[in-house]
Amino acid sequence: MDVVGRALLILALGVSIFGSGAALAAARNVGPAALMLAARRALYAVLALSVGAFVLLEIAFIKPDFHYTVVTGHASLTTPLGYRIAAPWASQEGSLLLWLTLLSLTSTIAIRSLRGRMRDVEPYALAVLLLLAAFFAGLLVLAAKPFATVPVAPQDGLGLSPLLRYPTMMIHPPLLYSGYTLFAVPFAFAIGALAAGRLGGDWIVHTRRYALAAWLLLGTGIILGSRWSYAELGWGGYWAWDPVENASVMPWLTATAFLHTIVVQERRGLLKTWNVSLVLATGLLCLLGTFLVRSGILESIHAFGASTVGPPFLILIGGLLALSIWLVIKRRKLLEPSGEIQALSRESMFLVGNLALIVLVVVVLWGTFFPLISEGLTGDAASVGPTWFSQYSTPSALAIVALAGLAPLLPWGKGRWGAFGRAALLPLVVGILVGVATAILGGTHSIAAILVATASAFTLVSVAREFVIGARARRALTGDAPPTALLRSIAGNRRRYGGYLVHAGIATLLLAVAASTAFDTTKQQPLRIGEKIDLAQGRQLQYVGPTGKIVLNEQDRVERIEFGAKMRVWRDGRPAELITPRHDFYPSAASIAFGPVGRFFEGEETSEISLSSGASRDLWVAATPDSKAIVDRAKAVNEGFVKLVSERNLSGDIAGEVLAKSLQGIVDQHLASSPPVITRAIDAPGVFWVWIGAAMMGLGGLLAVSQPSVARSRAKAAALARVGQELSAA
Repeated sequence: MDVVGRALLILALGVSIFGSGAALAAARNVGPAALMLAARRALYAVLALSVGAFVLLEIAFIKPDFHYTVVTGHASLTTPLGYRIAAPWASQEGSLLLWLTLLSLTSTIAIRSLRGRMRDVEPYALAVLLLLAAFFAGLLVLAAKPFATVPVAPQDGLGLSPLLRYPTMMIHPPLLYSGYTLFAVPFAFAIGALAAGRLGGDWIVHTRRYALAAWLLLGTGIILGSRWSYAELGWGGYWAWDPVENASVMPWLTATAFLHTIVVQERRGLLKTWNVSLVLATGLLCLLGTFLVRSGILESIHAFGASTVGPPFLILIGGLLALSIWLVIKRRKLLEPSGEIQALSRESMFLVGNLALIVLVVVVLWGTFFPLISEGLTGDAASVGPTWFSQYSTPSALAIVALAGLAPLLPWGKGRWGAFGRAALLPLVVGILVGVATAILGGTHSIAAILVATASAFTLVSVAREFVIGARARRALTGDAPPTALLRSIAGNRRRYGGYLVHAGIATLLLAVAASTAFDTTKQQPLRIGEKIDLAQGRQLQYVGPTGKIVLNEQDRVERIEFGAKMRVWRDGRPAELITPRHDFYPSAASIAFGPVGRFFEGEETSEISLSSGASRDLWVAATPDSKAIVDRAKAVNEGFVKLVSERNLSGDIAGEVLAKSLQGIVDQHLASSPPVITRAIDAPGVFWVWIGAAMMGLGGLLAVSQPSVARSRAKAAALARVGQELSAA
């Protein structure tokens, strides 16, 4: 099976190189006319070959087959089946193969959906897509080899990292990769439009839905990663400005900017240079994000570590960047605007919002690469922390959320100050009142928190106003009941109202972020049985006692050993719910280094937090026992166990029984000693609304992406018009 897998990847590399060359030759009118057909078929063949290779790798993980190096490193007999299925994209090799598979799938859909349109742009776009496929296939053949094997298979593998054994992590990476690969389509067509000198609206119309779907999938992947960070990593937050987190959010921000100003180009023929530059920048940032995860140049809990694929990625990104800049400069006359943007207009708000988004991208980019910059200049890899990122990103975030409320209040073309003032009055009054209430009732002196509350309330009221106006207009025309009128109004213009819902989601999310960071109560201290921690609003947390358990898998192998704590939550002096945070020890495969007993305590450790989530507040609790004391006890027991087995020459079955009793004895001794636990408790308001805001944005994105393309809408309208003319003539 390994030979077949390698052969499929080698064929994919060869076919993609041939297809890219054939498409480029067809674009330049070199060679026979059949070259374009051959290039399309090459893309379809790459899809079939990459899917076949990925299926073979999945089979190897499901079995699991430890002849494969990648399976040994990321699966084990104690890894549950569901996580073995997801394990390929936890590896360098498997994730690159998934990238290639998704890229070939989205490229095939984009090319087949052309149906004879943009014949001068298609060859260049196809050449770029196949070039990207050739790059990833080349990495899989020459550098990150998913079908590499060992002569003698080990009895067990290292297993999937316990930190990744979380439900959303099964779909978080594929969603991110889907977003990255989907945006390869607008990137390739932008290159094609520039190369062909075809810079009208056709390529925008064809790729808008791909860009929107990429934005939606990438954003969903980011929020699922944030949820994993909040619920699994044990540090108490959902965004740490980690380099890999930053790498995923930067293309999402530039894609957000593009999706706004693309409307300006569709309606007014303006901002052509800006839009094509945003598409190219987003495509390059997607590749940069993939590079950061795999190169190992920046430390991150999300990265795969040092590897040999970094230099090829830099060469690819550098080459595509140079090509993009050259094409934009070459076609600058074709990109000149055909009009001007009025100061008081929706277009101007979109443009200013774009500038705020780009400033935010520059801040994130600078902070992410500052360690490399400082190391190159001074030799010391200094870094900036979350405080720095928050300080410099807050002004841009405030501007973005405020502009999200201002834009719906203004018309296209040219607005009037009087009409704008009347439209903005209610949102502004509500925003100011919410800001004042935040300062007085919230008891905060944080200017940033007050401004965020004001801007978010302004935007929410502004967006609600648009929904009310739409429903009233529909009701006036049809006489529908208000709920029916609202739903039909939304259904009639899903793209518009989906965008409004996204704006409301951004305002909700930012308001929740501000509330959860400005008004949280964080306590960390060791607790003995019976002791309490005072939290906000009369709540207390009491340590009731320790827990301990050995968890076996389906094959009766030790999967992990749990040391937890029973915690009682008190509300206004009365006992409420009982929660059980814990600290887990996973066994190490290095039994020779740590011994038969010690290895069960020398692998990875995880903090399994207890989370009580509500609409108003979240209670987040982690409880960590004295890990050193547990490991030291295990070492002492291990010495006794080894000595006993050696002196009495115990058989395998008896030694196994003694080992099981030794492990249970460590757990029992821990429970009997009633040890203190280091407790970290975070009582934060509004975290629930972070996820609600994200869900609103996702729903808005789904509404917008479901809207038929402009081309299809125009074709349908033209067909209906012809039918009407024929009926009237009859």
